[in-house]
Amino acid sequence: MNTVDQLYTEAIQLLKKLIQTPSFSGEEDKTAAIIADWFADKDIAVNRSKNNIWVKNQYFDAQKPSLLLNSHHDTVRPNENYKNNPFEAIVKDGKVYGLGSNDAGGSLVSLMALFTYYYSKKDLAYNVVIAATAEEENSGDNGLRSILSKLPTIDFAIVGEPTEMQLAISEKGLLVIDAYAAGVSGHAAHENTVNAISEAIQDIEWINSYDFPKKSKTLGDVKMSVTQIEAGTQHNVVPASCHFVIDVRFNDAYTNKEVFQLIDKHTKSKLLARSFKHNSSAISKDHPVVLSGIELGRKTYGSSTLSDQTVLTCPSLKLGPGVSSRSHTADEFIYLEEIKKGIALYIKIIEPVLKQQ
Repeated sequence: MNTVDQLYTEAIQLLKKLIQTPSFSGEEDKTAAIIADWFADKDIAVNRSKNNIWVKNQYFDAQKPSLLLNSHHDTVRPNENYKNNPFEAIVKDGKVYGLGSNDAGGSLVSLMALFTYYYSKKDLAYNVVIAATAEEENSGDNGLRSILSKLPTIDFAIVGEPTEMQLAISEKGLLVIDAYAAGVSGHAAHENTVNAISEAIQDIEWINSYDFPKKSKTLGDVKMSVTQIEAGTQHNVVPASCHFVIDVRFNDAYTNKEVFQLIDKHTKSKLLARSFKHNSSAISKDHPVVLSGIELGRKTYGSSTLSDQTVLTCPSLKLGPGVSSRSHTADEFIYLEEIKKGIALYIKIIEPVLKQQ
């Protein structure tokens, strides 16, 4: 019988191993092996594709709907302000320090504990599938996206990211656009030129002032920011082109292609979207898993940060221990108590959903 205390102890031991093993995006082979071995040691059949690991509950029934539990085991690279060894997994003052401890190691090991708790239970209303995936931090093609066709049909998902165990019922999408304003090059002293910088400024002014009409109750407004700009080679030459980058965080009222078409309609610059992969995502506030969380005192909100929810087409909830603002910071950490409480809350939140008949 897996008790919360037993699951917590195992989760912390696993988290330490993961922290101690570098797993930068695209280089997660060693942490994938650790996760696979963890399941294999429990006599759970393991599936692996590249650096993605997934397993199914013991009494999986293809006739039943399926719940996906997902989090990632890749990390960003440690920044230069680290004072601790990012791979040491230091436990001090009730915290475990180390790269990936908060984002998203704490969520991953807590979801693995949750899966283990329900793994051998019979007569569940849903199958339970867990996927520990790669390349989330760099939005790579060899992460969750690459195994969706190999997984059973998923009816809804819980994506483990640090949310303080609050219910992120929606998540903004991301669209990055390269914009190229055109001009006519010439000597700065002459009048027969068209300055590409001036042309770009007109578009940037529209970007800064435009208010998208469709609002979202949980995600608010669409937000556009010009984050990079470059033009010109020397002081006395009017540039013929000006390149700038638009970062768009859009709500669940738009698809990324709708956003792109609207911006393209109102600007003169040539626009090129880097990707249309990162759509917004949401789950109904009336979904049983959300209602269960609310019943347990959890609050709902809309998240502005991107996760692997963006590759899912099913309803998905972002939920996990830890605090989002700690992610990617020097001397990253998560409180041990956050993980213990997180495991217990995960179990309680999905219990009424899995027992529905």
